Amino acid sequence: MNYSLNAYAQPLTVQQAAHLLRRATFGPTQANIAAYTGVSSTLAIQTLIDNINYNPPPPVDLNDAKTTVGQEYVNSSYDSTLARNFDFRFYYKYWWINMMATQSGNPSIIDKMTLFWQNHFVTTEAAVDEYRAIYKYFMKVRSRSLENFKDFVRDITYDPAMLKFLNGHDNQKGTGGAASNENYARELQELFVVGAKDFAGNSNYTENDVKAAARVLTGWRYRNFYTNGTTFVESYFTSTRHDTASKVFSASYQNKTINTPTTAPVGYNNAGEFEIDELLNMLFAHPETAKFICRKLYRFFVNPNVTQEIEDNVIIPLANIFKSVDPTTGRTFEIKPIIHKLLSSEHFYDVGNIGAIIKSPAEFIVGAHRFFNFPVPIIDSANLINSVKNHRTYAQYIYDRMTEMQMALLDQPTVFGYDAYFQTGYSRNWINTSQIGLRNSFTDKLISGRTLVSGITPLVTIKIDMLAMVDLTNVNHNPSIPLPPNYDVTNCVHIVELVTMNLFATELTANQKTFLIDTIFMINQPRTNWTTQWASYKANPTTTNINTVKSKLEALMKYLLRMAEYSIC
Repeated sequence: MNYSLNAYAQPLTVQQAAHLLRRATFGPTQANIAAYTGVSSTLAIQTLIDNINYNPPPPVDLNDAKTTVGQEYVNSSYDSTLARNFDFRFYYKYWWINMMATQSGNPSIIDKMTLFWQNHFVTTEAAVDEYRAIYKYFMKVRSRSLENFKDFVRDITYDPAMLKFLNGHDNQKGTGGAASNENYARELQELFVVGAKDFAGNSNYTENDVKAAARVLTGWRYRNFYTNGTTFVESYFTSTRHDTASKVFSASYQNKTINTPTTAPVGYNNAGEFEIDELLNMLFAHPETAKFICRKLYRFFVNPNVTQEIEDNVIIPLANIFKSVDPTTGRTFEIKPIIHKLLSSEHFYDVGNIGAIIKSPAEFIVGAHRFFNFPVPIIDSANLINSVKNHRTYAQYIYDRMTEMQMALLDQPTVFGYDAYFQTGYSRNWINTSQIGLRNSFTDKLISGRTLVSGITPLVTIKIDMLAMVDLTNVNHNPSIPLPPNYDVTNCVHIVELVTMNLFATELTANQKTFLIDTIFMINQPRTNWTTQWASYKANPTTTNINTVKSKLEALMKYLLRMAEYSIC
């Protein structure tokens, strides 16, 4: 395996362009793959960064029975009598799914980065239970996802949603020199910054370090949750709840002592802010911090299997870049440069890393919708009610299927995140007998078709049109689908080549292709039968002739989408 972090020097092939887009987004369209083919690795990742829209339109009310349908609500005055908190929280999920699926018109890395960090700094919608707090948290995660990591951690530490989720709101000076709640202090070290253990399995800090950090964090609270007449939630510091005694840390942190100043130093609003900065400076000086974050990014974007060779040749060099002063910003721990370095590297494009990750439910479901170019229903003010119905139903269906597949958006099962991003086996945890069945059921429905909302205009149907896919003369044919050389629709070999173009991360073997042609597509009939059947359909498109060719094409695609190869990226 090539372990070099040097930029991959050759123009990207079709397979490499698709590889980058599968890892950096929730899946490419055929047109996206074509656009990124032939460009340099550095330009490709830079374009995915440059395409980011940091200011997407805010979510709107999706209840078509309300007079506020289609209107923004995140900055409106809270009114408990309307009983909309539950609805508004859920609409964030649909809003995010819409952004994953549309990519704001151009593919960018922002929503994949947002998922990574939201699963890193886990705060769940169900536990926070306040729609304004969830929105504030989500936008913080999204806007910080490629910025300075230290600033990111500081913002999360103050965040009202996090203060509720990990009980920071309840943390105050206790009796006997202990803080009243250690939850955030523990996760700050174990999950957010340092990591519980180094690569060799040695502990990175002590239990007493958790207790000392919890005392530093005393006194922070949130306000305006569920408060009628308010338009925002915020955090604040209460000095009378803060532990002012000295906090002494272990040798893991060079025996650091953090003291409470009698007055807030210049640049700080209060002693609490100063102590948090002292705490973060200490955590970020730990020799394992940069490696812990780089290792986690690597497992998410490149390969879950981190060997000793990868640790020595990829993770440690990348961590050294991460903790070095960035020449552009003059600061350490900048996220964007290490993402750019990693996803443009020779190592990233090594063949051993292509197809090394099992698709998450988001990649599997949203990726299918994007690859097959299904339209994402937009909200149209000229047809507001019907367009909202389609828009909501589209996102809700994706959300429900993701939830069935153990990926409830914004609602991880534990503070550790989704199992597939931390449990032994990593992305393999997405797959078991029941999950395979659910994936097959989802892709089968893409073949049989599904109307979003019946009886309205526009009538939106999610269905792979196989006749349009293979027939260049069909008015619904997607011209961005790449064609085999000298493509001939009457040639069954060409049919299999066309429908598998860019469908899989890895190349099919010759034996697999032969099996697909002769056993799945032709059902052990002579290959020449397809030529005859297609000619009959084109000459006389009766229901019988249409169904003959259509059933063969749909059976082929149904089988392809059930293959194990389709579940890897």
